[in-house]
Amino acid sequence: MYGTVARVKIDPTKIEDLKAVGDRIGVGRAPGEVAGYVFQMDADPGELFLVALFESKEAYWANAQSPEQHERFLQLRALLLEDPEWHDGAIVSAA
Repeated sequence: MYGTVARVKIDPTKIEDLKAVGDRIGVGRAPGEVAGYVFQMDADPGELFLVALFESKEAYWANAQSPEQHERFLQLRALLLEDPEWHDGAIVSAA
C-alpha cells in the first residue's frame, strides 16, 4: 500500500465546512483508494492531519495527477489557511 499524510491548518470554525466537503468528495471515489482519515490535534484544533491510503503507488499517483483530484483539492484548499504539507510514502506496517 501507498499513501500520504498531510498537515493542514484551518480556522477551527471551518471544521464543519471541511466535513461537508469531505462528505461530498468522499473516500473511495478515487480508483484504488482504500481509506482516508482526518485527525484534529488536541494541542491546536486548527491543525489537522489528513491520511489517504491507496492500493499501490501507481494508483496513488494516477489519482494525484487526475483532473478530478485537482478539483477535489481546490475545494479543500479554499478552506485552509495555507498550503498543505504533504508526506507521501509506502505503508510498511498496518494492524
